[in-house]
Amino acid sequence: GCRASEKVSRYLADTRLSCLTLLMQMITHILVFLIAILHLYFLVLEMFLWTKKPGLRTFGMTKERAEITAVLAANQGLYNGFLSGGLIWSLIVTEPKFSNQIALYFLTCVILAGAYGGYSVNRRIFFVQAVPAIIAIVCLFL
Repeated sequence: GCRASEKVSRYLADTRLSCLTLLMQMITHILVFLIAILHLYFLVLEMFLWTKKPGLRTFGMTKERAEITAVLAANQGLYNGFLSGGLIWSLIVTEPKFSNQIALYFLTCVILAGAYGGYSVNRRIFFVQAVPAIIAIVCLFL
């Protein structure tokens, strides 16, 4: 009787651990997906809406300044697209270890970009870009 109850206890503990692991994996994937969508939005904003009302309002620029910096913004938007693509790639890969490695790489790139943008342009960039990626990496390792 004692062995049977030990097996049941072990099974229940393993099942709880598996459920918790699955839950953390789902939360991480949702965060990575949301960060990828955010960077797709940055791509659209910087490549296509920079000189239009949404871009001017978001970045507090005049139409003249936006026209002068449009090529630089488009280049920046393209890089945000690469980040988004890498994060989406990490969600498509079926091998968990490789998927996590891809996510870790691209989330780290997002953090570095957000930290630099927060330092060189506006502190808000750090909170909008880097902080969600930091949270996703923490979830990745839980």
